[in-house]
Amino acid sequence: MYLFPTKGTPVISRVRRFALVSALSLVATGFAVTTSHPTAQAAPTWAPAATAAITPGVQTNTDGSGQCTANFVFTDAAGNVYLGQSAHCSSTGAATDTNGCNAGTLPLGTAVTFNRGGSLLDAGTQVGTGTLAYSSWNTMQARGETDANTCAYNDFALVKVSAADVSKVNPSIPFWGGPVGINTTGTVAGDKVYSYGNSGLRFGVEQLSPKTGTSLGQDPADGGWTHPLYTMSPGVPGDSGSAFLDGSGRAVGTLSTLGLAPLPASNNIGDLSHELAYAQAHSGITGLTLVLGTEPFNPAL
Repeated sequence: MYLFPTKGTPVISRVRRFALVSALSLVATGFAVTTSHPTAQAAPTWAPAATAAITPGVQTNTDGSGQCTANFVFTDAAGNVYLGQSAHCSSTGAATDTNGCNAGTLPLGTAVTFNRGGSLLDAGTQVGTGTLAYSSWNTMQARGETDANTCAYNDFALVKVSAADVSKVNPSIPFWGGPVGINTTGTVAGDKVYSYGNSGLRFGVEQLSPKTGTSLGQDPADGGWTHPLYTMSPGVPGDSGSAFLDGSGRAVGTLSTLGLAPLPASNNIGDLSHELAYAQAHSGITGLTLVLGTEPFNPAL
């Protein structure tokens, strides 16, 4: 079910690990999400978007769990910089271990590297390092979370960028620009979405990374936790965690699962406003905030 990170195994064996996706049935969290910029005294100086080595869409390699794709950039009150990825990117279990409240997962502090150009045959070029600073899975387990829907769908983690590499970071989504804010109202059927995946299964061909898609709408009972959608080419293992923007350039979600039924080759993205609000409430990171892109959003492919 989960788009588990690639670990150098053949494509066919990885794809066969997916289980059928059940119907979505979620509840609202009631959390509020912070969308403002970090305070001026804490704001880092971002690298130019055209030359930044570490951006949303960079490959993340979490020790022992393989390659995923970073989504958005975040900061805290102290000026620390984080890249988001899926919590299941640090999983120690199988693709069918989808309950974050009991699945095996690596501890906070686990080393993560940022790479570009990586493939199944070559890890690519390392452009920076970080450590796992927050995982919804670790946090839910430590808190004793009991809500079944939160356990099933809260799939978000933060990698703290090492101080030596912060100067290499730019928060803009490659190709599309943005984000310009956070979508807190959800999507309806037919809404356009935009993403940038970076799976090693694409062998470092960046032209295959930008993707457009269409939301399939949301069941009112979902409470806004997830968004099922189709993209021109579905997200594949290694794309896990990828950023999704709505038609206005707002951050709407992070790639989590591939569906085989009842919607073949669809994807499900976790709602960023819910995931971030849970992290703001329970991570212990003060002033955790999404950073807006330095480049304007442009949906023209």
